[in-house]
Amino acid sequence: MKLEKFEKAKERSRELERLLADPQIIADQAQYQKLAREYAEITPIVTAFAEYKKTAEQMEELEKLLQEKHDAEFEALAQSELKDIRDKHQGIIEKLTDLINPKAPEHNRDLIIEIRAGTGGQEAGLFAADLCRMYTKYAEAKGWKVELMSSSPSEKGGLKEVILGVSGKGAERSLKWESGAHRVQRVPQTEASGRIHTSAATVAVLYEPEEIEINIDSKDLKIDVFRSSGPGGQSVNTTDSAVRLTHLPTGIVVTCQDERSQLKNRAKAMRVLRARLLDKMRQEEFEKTSQDRKAKVGSGDRSEKIRTYNFPDRRVTDHRVGFTTYQLANVMDGELDEITQALIKAESEGVLP
Repeated sequence: MKLEKFEKAKERSRELERLLADPQIIADQAQYQKLAREYAEITPIVTAFAEYKKTAEQMEELEKLLQEKHDAEFEALAQSELKDIRDKHQGIIEKLTDLINPKAPEHNRDLIIEIRAGTGGQEAGLFAADLCRMYTKYAEAKGWKVELMSSSPSEKGGLKEVILGVSGKGAERSLKWESGAHRVQRVPQTEASGRIHTSAATVAVLYEPEEIEINIDSKDLKIDVFRSSGPGGQSVNTTDSAVRLTHLPTGIVVTCQDERSQLKNRAKAMRVLRARLLDKMRQEEFEKTSQDRKAKVGSGDRSEKIRTYNFPDRRVTDHRVGFTTYQLANVMDGELDEITQALIKAESEGVLP
C-alpha cells in the first residue's frame, strides 16, 4: 500500500489544526466552517494511519523477537500475539482503503439542472425541451421532487433555456454526470428533404449550496425587476414580477419570471445564483488540484460532447465510457437507469474522477 497519500493527509491535518486556531480564520465564519468540515473528514484517515504505523512496528518487533531462541511456551505466546496483530493490521489496511477510496454513497444533495439550446437553431430548442421532459420523467419515476425554476421558450414548443430543481434520495448519484454537451442526430419535422441534422444542447448539473457554503453580500448584487413576457413578447403579467439578479464581482446573471410573485421569482433566482457561484468556486478549485484530468477523461468542459442521441439508428452513446444502448425511445421517455448505472460503475472503477 502506498503511504504517500496518508503522510500528506497527516501533514494537512497539522496544517488545519494551525489554521483553525488562527484568530483571523475564526473571525471569518464561512472559511472557518469550510476548514472545520475538511478537518472532520481527514481526521478518521489520520487516526487510522497512526494505528497502521503502530501495528506495523509491533509486528516488526515480534518478528525480530521470534528470530531469537526462546522456550516453546514463550514462542507459542509470541506467535499467537503476532497473529492477532497481523489480523488487526489487515483490518486497518481495509479501513484505510475505504476511507481514501470510499464506495459511492447514496447522496441526498439537492440539484439544479440547467438546460440550454446550443447549435442547431430551432431544432436545438426542440431538443432542449426533449431533454427537459426526459429528466423530468426520470425524476418523477424515482419519486424525486421536480421544480421548474425558470424557462425561456422558443418557437414550435422548444426551449432556449430551462432550469429545474431536483431533490430526493439518490438524485445526485444518478444525475451528477449529466453535465456536458448532448448531441442529437435526426430529421427535423421542418425538413422537407428528409436530411439528418445534427443539433446540440448543453446541460449543467449544479449542487444547491448549504447556507454556510455561499455568502452573498447584498452590496454585490444588482437587482432589476420588470414585467414577465411569454413567447413572441406577449405580456403574461401586468406587474413587475420578473427578477434579474446580477452578481457584480463575477458578472453572473440570473433571470426568473415564471412565478407571478416577485418575491418567489427573487427567491428562485437567489437559489440559482448561489448554485452557480458554488459551481464556479468548485471548478476553480478542481482545476488547481487536478492537472491530470484532461489526460484521464478529457477537459470536462460543458462544451465537450458527452453523449449522442442518434434517432435513425435508435442509438444512444455515452462517449466518456463507451456505453451504447439501442433503446433510444425508452431513454427519451425517461428510462435512464441503464446509462446511469454504466456511469456509476465507471466511477467506481476510476474511469471517471
